[in-house]
Amino acid sequence: MKHIPRKRFGQHFLIDQTVIAGIVAAIRPQADDAMVEIGPGLGALTTPLAEVLRHLQVIGIDRDIAARLQRDYPPARLSVHTGDVLEFDFSALPANLRVVGNLPYNISTPLLFHLALYAERIQDMHFMLQKEVVERMVARPGSGAYGRLSVMLQYRFEVELLLQVGPDAFSPPPQVESAVVRLRPRQRSQLTAVTEAGLAQVVRQAFGQRRKTLRNSLAGLLCAADYAELGIAPGLRAENLTVAEYVLIGNFLSGKGKLTPN
Repeated sequence: MKHIPRKRFGQHFLIDQTVIAGIVAAIRPQADDAMVEIGPGLGALTTPLAEVLRHLQVIGIDRDIAARLQRDYPPARLSVHTGDVLEFDFSALPANLRVVGNLPYNISTPLLFHLALYAERIQDMHFMLQKEVVERMVARPGSGAYGRLSVMLQYRFEVELLLQVGPDAFSPPPQVESAVVRLRPRQRSQLTAVTEAGLAQVVRQAFGQRRKTLRNSLAGLLCAADYAELGIAPGLRAENLTVAEYVLIGNFLSGKGKLTPN
């Protein structure tokens, strides 16, 4: 029976075989990989991945699709987790996890932040996302796309744009362009924030009023003397600071006890 895409789940099924082959080639699955696919849909990635992997985990909210997968694959080859991926405990899966998926665009940003909580257990992630989101993920300081998502993900991950994908690669076609992105967790030695919660607080406040200068957006946290000590000009805007400079500010404020405890 044909599956009708459900708008409430943001379903746009990948159908372009060239794009599918390109994604699988980028992932380079190996038989013993601990891999989980988010949003398996009609199996565009599930099928080629399952042909290589000894075992694949999938997470999806659509019970009809889950039932179909359970009919098509024995439990020894495929584990199906049905539910809201935003509430899924990825620590229940094996360490050194590889995460893949054609993510529902309506939950992509909160899902990326959710997955960042498990970065220490993840080897890499390959996702199809709305192109605009990927552009924000890889944006550099000084660009209009650079924002909170850029800083927080680039602090935790090396982020790389791999492929750009047009609407015709999906059924039904979305009204936006898409892109495939790779995220690799950074080594612990690179994570120099005293607390990630403190870094997040600074980034959130700075970009909460991104058109204002730091002097105004970070008022109450930093004074003129603080900017002088940090070597950062208070006349800059949030989008002008590098990830390292946000870490510097967060650590400075943590040392002075000016940040809200986590």
